[in-house]
Amino acid sequence: MEKFTNGLEVMLTKLFGALPEIIVGLLILVIGSFIVKAVLRGLRNRFEKKNMEKSLRGFLLSIIQAILYILLLLTAASTMGIQTSSFLAMFASAGLAIGLALQGSLSNFAGGVLILLFKPFKVGEYISNPSGTEGTVEKIDLLYTTLTGPTGLKIYSPNGPLANSVITNYSDITSRRYDFVVGISYDANIKVAQNVILEALAKESRVKQDPIPLVFVNSLADSSVNLNVRVWMERANYWDTVFIVQQVVKDALDSANIEIPFPQRDVHIIEDKHIRD
Repeated sequence: MEKFTNGLEVMLTKLFGALPEIIVGLLILVIGSFIVKAVLRGLRNRFEKKNMEKSLRGFLLSIIQAILYILLLLTAASTMGIQTSSFLAMFASAGLAIGLALQGSLSNFAGGVLILLFKPFKVGEYISNPSGTEGTVEKIDLLYTTLTGPTGLKIYSPNGPLANSVITNYSDITSRRYDFVVGISYDANIKVAQNVILEALAKESRVKQDPIPLVFVNSLADSSVNLNVRVWMERANYWDTVFIVQQVVKDALDSANIEIPFPQRDVHIIEDKHIRD
């Protein structure tokens, strides 16, 4: 009983001796929590003024909130005399283990943050990249970007490779150029064919006349003289105009009796007199 009493007295003595530090630590927690909330409120307003994406805004605020509260708890614990080195070592080990286990996901996450921060494309825009990903952006998450392809299929593109690739954004432009090749016979007059095509394009309302359409010799192929037809059109009407333009050019050449030849090859037969005899 005497040992218990002595132990209790020692514990109470230490407690009362550390009471000022405990009070200071609790004050740090209370005041710090108000400061953290004020900082988060200011950052939230700042992000809203910058029109930051909601998904990125919420994630960043959550991360910042967790970091600030961890720092606050460590500061308060250190003030109360609690050793914090073991906690720091534990957090570092846990962070390393999580990083090694989620390398691919962290790469996609970093790509998602970059896409949401720098905005090379937005929801509703049509994009493509050299890997073959192409479609209208439906949703941008932190790990994946969801697109709807030209055929209506859903495409889920990892943000890591997407952010590190060359991205072509077709929605940042108002006009778009279309080039295609049409072959005419070697017997046809090139100037006449060019004028026929240009006159037909001038009558098509969906083809822009500024910049003016161009028709020029692309190559002298085996079976035809290949003309390159270059036209500009409104981005919103691109696909409809592409289909119409080729039909317009074909109809115009047919009306002018300008042949679009099939691939052909000349075959020369050499008669061997020895075999004949």
